[in-house]
Amino acid sequence: MTQPSHVPVDLHQEERAIRRAGTLSLLLCALCFGLGYSTLPLLFEFPTELVNRLAFALQASVFVLLWVLIGVMMVSTGRRKSIEDVGGSASGPPSSNIAVSVAFLQNTLEQGVLAVGAYLALATRLSGPWLSLIVTAVVLFGVGRLLFLRGYRHDQRGAKGRAFGMTLTMWPTLAGYLLAIALILL
Repeated sequence: MTQPSHVPVDLHQEERAIRRAGTLSLLLCALCFGLGYSTLPLLFEFPTELVNRLAFALQASVFVLLWVLIGVMMVSTGRRKSIEDVGGSASGPPSSNIAVSVAFLQNTLEQGVLAVGAYLALATRLSGPWLSLIVTAVVLFGVGRLLFLRGYRHDQRGAKGRAFGMTLTMWPTLAGYLLAIALILL
């Protein structure tokens, strides 16, 4: 369950913990991108033609959108099993029975849309072995979502419990946008 709102939170301590998790996840992302770029092209041949690169990015995006589907299924299953929630979102805010699932779904939908956009933009500019960066980003997205959900479900530590998973999901997408913009402007 999430941390009850009546428990006092030391915001300064919370921010430090979030920054620490963000820094650790950034370092892990950099390591994974380096490993992905150096090893994946040895195992797979990545496309070079634009249409094939775009198809590759769309196919990779399936594994991101699968997390959105998982979130939808969590919410719908929770609604079906909760008298407070069976009426749907139009009947009121989610009960504590499905609040975590709803929050996970909303955040995953937001992160997923951004990630897919980054992959498609990158696929227009990257070719061959450089597409291994998309594969690495997809893997980091999945691990990040899993840790984010775990932080919501099993940690009583508030935002700092979700921070590593959240930033592990976000950094690759942010890096993808920055790289895509740089390549577009060059």
